[in-house]
Amino acid sequence: MTTGGMPAAQTEDDKGGLRTALAGLTTRGRSFLAAGIAAAICAYVLGQSELLRVGLLLAVLPLVCTAVLYRTRYRVAGSRRLSPGRVPAGAEARVHLRMDNVSRLPTGLLMLQDRVPYVLGPRPRFVLDRVEAGGRREVSYRVRSDLRGRYPLGPLQLRLSDPFGMCELTRSFSTYDTLTVVPRVEPLPPVRLTGEAKGYGEGRQRSLALAGEDDVIPRGYRYGDDLRRVHWRLTARYGELMVRREEQPQRSRCTVLLDTRGTAYAGAGPDSAFEWAVSGTASTLVHMLERGFSVRLLTDTGTSVPGEGTDGFAGASQESADAAGLMMDTLAVVDHSDGTGLSRSYDVLRGGNEGLLVAFLGDLDEEQAAVLARMRQRSGGAVAFLLDSEAWVHGVPDEQSEERLRMLREAGWTALAVPPGAGLGDLWREADRQRSGVASTGGTARGGGS
Repeated sequence: MTTGGMPAAQTEDDKGGLRTALAGLTTRGRSFLAAGIAAAICAYVLGQSELLRVGLLLAVLPLVCTAVLYRTRYRVAGSRRLSPGRVPAGAEARVHLRMDNVSRLPTGLLMLQDRVPYVLGPRPRFVLDRVEAGGRREVSYRVRSDLRGRYPLGPLQLRLSDPFGMCELTRSFSTYDTLTVVPRVEPLPPVRLTGEAKGYGEGRQRSLALAGEDDVIPRGYRYGDDLRRVHWRLTARYGELMVRREEQPQRSRCTVLLDTRGTAYAGAGPDSAFEWAVSGTASTLVHMLERGFSVRLLTDTGTSVPGEGTDGFAGASQESADAAGLMMDTLAVVDHSDGTGLSRSYDVLRGGNEGLLVAFLGDLDEEQAAVLARMRQRSGGAVAFLLDSEAWVHGVPDEQSEERLRMLREAGWTALAVPPGAGLGDLWREADRQRSGVASTGGTARGGGS
């Protein structure tokens, strides 16, 4: 749950003072003011003191209402709360609005309006009755978007009116909140994906460490170390207490590569090939984190999320939860890149200990297929999901798509074509069958060939 508040002091700068207040006079208020002035003039001309008192009453009433309302507007506080602040595409979030009357006087009729982008639905409007001194009112509305992204909510606008309907003033709070709509996540089956190289899957590496990953040799005794871990042979050799190294498991790694090149995809909208690739990337990241892998998100531009850090991967600690949120936030706003190649992402892969590489790719030419072939040599295992834009837009597969699949498979990739509307869960199982060397019936229809 995320919260956002709009304190009473955080309002738009109201310049003009009394001029701004008088501009809020309603038709009734202007009529009263005009009638009062006219009556005062007639009373002066005709010498009628009684008429003058009536004219002054008519003219003063809207002015008093304006002054009271103008002071009241600064004593009404508003707040907004999102529940939740991050939702998958197609899911609903609820926005709670709260208005507090912090003055000693009751308010008149309140008209509340919140600004939301059109993709989230119609602009919500509420009418609130008189709020007593120190009272509060709470309302809520729902927002929903089928398109991922970050959407601002606000500013909240409040229109106040006096009990006589003489004046209406609008107050705008300056605070915004942001609703993050992340890609849809599809649950994936817990397949083994066997055949990985060292450092991935069921075979976990062991690393030697006591104080950290940099402890590659026994170190000297430190206050607080367990005496049972003293290495007596090295202690006799060096003449000081030396502490033995101990083994601890190193988490398996997985890099998820998302091809965002604008030239690699055709079409747009929630059902486009690019949106399928983004959703598949999010599903893979979540699935691997749930299985206990250290993961990172990599794009064709060479951008790595959560970042370089110690090794560029996010594990299963509390920090990794923040990193997972960062990756999902990145996918919420990711768009087509201007790049034409995958060489930058190839440079990020250091080689030798990258674990599993899962790639979601658009259209490939021969040069980019060759880059991916070299990329396979820098990972412990590689699975590619290839989206053919011609098949997604026109329903006719590109003849070069099969050739690119063959090149990737010859380089050691487990490569599958993604037909329009395919489920990632079915392709995930097919990838496991291909990596296990088990013949799959119907693999051509669902997995693009075996």
